[in-house]
Amino acid sequence: MEGRSDLLEQVAAERGSVESDTLEQVVTLAVELAREGREGRKVGTIFTVGDVDGVRATSQPMILDPLAGHGEDVRRLDRPDTRETIKELALLDGAFVISNEGVAVSATRYLDADASGLDVPGGLGSRHRAAAAVTRATGAVAVVVSESAIVRLMDDGTLVAEIIPELWILSRHSSHIEAPILTRSDEQVTVLSRME
Repeated sequence: MEGRSDLLEQVAAERGSVESDTLEQVVTLAVELAREGREGRKVGTIFTVGDVDGVRATSQPMILDPLAGHGEDVRRLDRPDTRETIKELALLDGAFVISNEGVAVSATRYLDADASGLDVPGGLGSRHRAAAAVTRATGAVAVVVSESAIVRLMDDGTLVAEIIPELWILSRHSSHIEAPILTRSDEQVTVLSRME
């Protein structure tokens, strides 16, 4: 979907420390978590992308960091086993710190940036406020997985996008049906069929 790529490229361009390909990898991982959950449970978490030093300076480990001591090559988001490990670690409380190069640097971080004066929409909780605050205080972008299965993108202290997982996943797959296509949806399923 062209609009999705444009948005991610625009956010990445505004933040010199954020690579759009890495941001897309993180959003895709977040969408998978929002859609699938883990072990039958809904999962909520935060991924910060870029400005690793700034995020570390405004956060602290909640427990011993499960990613510490592992080589950079095994912490890359483009590795399927790393993605599955991150999904397991998302069951723990705290945020993930992802480098601009797509490496999971740290997990289970308590984001402690000043949240005063933020204009976060009503109904969004402390996870979203923490994510917005860290993006205002650093050069990072935050991707928030809500337990309500919505993924939100925060930049410079504000909400810049809401991603519905099913639409994101659908946009990544092309239909083999030749145009024209009729799309029908209900709350359970979307069906693409050829118009006669």
